[in-house]
Formats: sequence, structure tokens, C-alpha cells
Amino acid sequence: MKKNILLTFGTRAFAQRIAKMLTAEFNVFFASAEEIPTVLLAAGNYLKIPAGLLPTYAHELLKIALDKKIDYILPLGMHEIRTLADASILFEEYGIQVLSPHRDTLEDQVFLEEPMREIPTSLVSQGRDLLTGQQLTDATISGLVIASDEGAAYAVAVVATTK
Repeated sequence: MKKNILLTFGTRAFAQRIAKMLTAEFNVFFASAEEIPTVLLAAGNYLKIPAGLLPTYAHELLKIALDKKIDYILPLGMHEIRTLADASILFEEYGIQVLSPHRDTLEDQVFLEEPMREIPTSLVSQGRDLLTGQQLTDATISGLVIASDEGAAYAVAVVATTK
């Protein structure tokens, strides 16, 4: 049975591109604090969420994740990554895994805004590729990951901060 994954910034082209990569293995839900057309909201897999900087963000997202039986959350915005890294234990208590770098490694983590389509990305949970099952790196890396040419360093892909 497919697991459920929620992508933030779901109305952005980058999130749509990632969703295409995931649909064979996951039921994909899209969430956004940005404007979502009514027709998409009516479809049921688009969800309105507060902005990642708001103090209620993590709790509102947890409520949505529980209602929709979400297994994984992939935050694609930097503010969301920071907020959810701090709240990841709360989500884990409910069996929901936040796919972002550990909060202790955030300051040293390299982030790449909207990498080109030609650059291979992997959906990684604690160093393991969720699509192939391959162990890519140590257990501190989670998120949408891009490996260096040598495979020794990793960047986490995020949406651009401005449209």
C-alpha cells in the first residue's frame, strides 16, 4: 500500500516536478500558504496551511497530517524546514516523519534553490533513499537531497525564496 506524503509550497512548479517523481510510490498531497485556486482545493489533495514563520505552523500542519493520515512531510521552504526541524519530535510521536535535516546540522547544511531538472535528486530519510532503498549517506541527512559529483557531500533542494 502506498504511503502518504505532503509537499509544502505545493502550488510551485518545483513541487509539481518533485510530485511526478514520487507518484509511483506515494499518494502525494500538496500544501501551501500561498493562494490555492478553489478548483484545486476541491480536488482534496491540495491543502491550505499557515506560513512557516507563524508560531502555529507546526501544530496546524500536524493537525492536517493527522487528518489526512500523512506518513511523510517534505518541507520545501527554508522557514518551514527550520520550524519543522525544531518540531520533528512532536511529529515523530504520531508516526509522521519530517524529511528535513536534523536541527543540529541546519547551520552547516548546504541548500540549493530549485535545482535544474537535469540534476538528479533523491528523497532521503535518515540517509536512505525512499524510492530505491539504497543507503546514500549517514543518518543525519533527510529531505530532497542532491549528491556532489563525488558523492561525498550533499545539498538539500528547496524552493526559491522569491517567485
